[in-house]
Order: sequence, then C-alpha cells, then structure tokens
Amino acid sequence: MDDVLIQEIQLLKKQRNAVILAHNYVQPEIQDLADFLGDSLELSRRAATLNADVVVFCGVRFMAETAKLLSPDSVVLLPNSSASCPMARMASSTMVSNYKKEHPEDVLVAYVNSTAATKAHVDVCCTSGNVEKVINSIPEDHEIMFLPDKNLGANMTRKLKRSMKLWNGCCPIHDAVTPEMIHRAREQYPEAEILIHPECRPEVVELCDAALSTGGMLRYAHESKSKEFVIATECGILHRLRKENPDKTFHPLHPELVCEDMKKITLEDVRDALLYNREEIRLSSEIMTMAREPIERMLAL
Repeated sequence: MDDVLIQEIQLLKKQRNAVILAHNYVQPEIQDLADFLGDSLELSRRAATLNADVVVFCGVRFMAETAKLLSPDSVVLLPNSSASCPMARMASSTMVSNYKKEHPEDVLVAYVNSTAATKAHVDVCCTSGNVEKVINSIPEDHEIMFLPDKNLGANMTRKLKRSMKLWNGCCPIHDAVTPEMIHRAREQYPEAEILIHPECRPEVVELCDAALSTGGMLRYAHESKSKEFVIATECGILHRLRKENPDKTFHPLHPELVCEDMKKITLEDVRDALLYNREEIRLSSEIMTMAREPIERMLAL
C-alpha cells in the first residue's frame, strides 16, 4: 500500500511542479519520501530557491507559514491541518502585540517557533542555531524580551551572560527532560556523548556534552570521532542520524520524547494535499509584509 501511495505522490509531484519538505522530527516514511530534510528555517530558505509552484511542508503550521513568507508566489500546503506547535500557541499575536504596546522600548526577539501573526509584532527572529549571533547584535543597553521559549532564552542568558526578559513559554517535549534522565543515560551508556537541544531547561543542558539545534546534532554526530551517542530531543531525528551514520550507535534519551503533532502527517495526507490542495497556507498581505521583516533582519546577520 505504501509503495502505491508513494508512486501516486511522485506522479502528482511531477504534474504540479511540487517539492516536498520534511522536518527532522516527522515520521520516517515521510522523511524518506521528502526531497529535502532539515529544520524549519533551513527548509523554508531552500524552498525559496527552487521556483516550485507547490511546496508541501511536512511539519507543523508555523513552519509552513514561514515557508509561505519566504516563497510568497508558491502554493504552500500543510498536509494535516491539525499539526500545530504548543509552544507557538503560548505567544499569540494578541499577547505579543499588547506587550509591545506596554513596553515599546524593549527589543522583541522571537524564536522562529512562532506564528506568522506573532512574528508580525516582533523586531527580529532567531533559530536555535543562530540565536547567539542575533542576541549579540543587539546593543547591551537595550532591554530584550525573548519569546516564546523561556528555556532557550535562559540557556542564552547563562552562556552569553546577558540579562533578558523571558516569555513564559516552552516546548512541552523538551521541558519534560529531567536531570534524572541524563544521569540514567550516563550510567547505561558510559561511553556515549549526550547531545541535547537548547529548548531543554538550563539545569539539564549543563549536564550534557553539547547543546545543539537539530542541524547542529546532525553535523556534530557526523564529524565526531565518537561512535555512540544519546540524543536528548524529539525521537524523530534518530531515523536520519542512523541513516546518515550507519557505523555509529544512537540511543534516545527517553522513548516518550515524542511530539504528537510532528507525527500527524501520513503518506495519505501528502497524497491528498497534492490532489485536493490541502491545506493551503493563506496569509494576509499585511501579515506577509510585517512578518517577513524580522526574518529578513535575522538573515541579514
């Protein structure tokens, strides 16, 4: 059945001049089907260079919105309309707009894991890979509000010794990582390096060998001389790590570090997206213009 679906998808993709993008956390069969794998901004930037008529973004809604911002002339499809991000919902556009009105002097730095409507009210965006560069570009005498991820912000506060206000949001999956999980992994796999995502809490991050974005983990594992790793992030990335490094061993920190939203998209969803134009991301011209500005400021760095 999967083979039939994949053949149908490939035919539809050719007919519609489409490209399929997949985040590192989605289901293995979706990763294997995709034209390109990566994190959300990496994929969105890739889409902007391809001149595809249709972009099928296999991830969650804010990612597809970012792809639309950077590829405004393409039809951008999110194969499962319910694939969302809990952290992005913790900083609604209304909440951020109100904060900006109350604190006009603050520089609002938004993690790319936020909706397009929220990005429209901030000054600059960042990713987990470039967050240090973005924060360092802001003069020391400027007050920063970092949103929506308090953990990524707190990790940067510690690392850069830079005081910032932190929004009360987080990724529930990464926030669930505990020191006990790390200690248990050290005992179980004493020869392994432990790689962790900086969306985890600072007291957990400091117990690990490296705090890296998903793209950073992929590069680190490939270049490291170590042969064994424990991966402290959403379990979906293990498929790609093992596929690209067959001579190395990768263990999940905990089997329950699974984002249900990232796992929602199926092969049937991808086929139906191409067949019925589901679900097309539509943003107002005002949101498109306003939300693109903080992304462009980040890219300019």
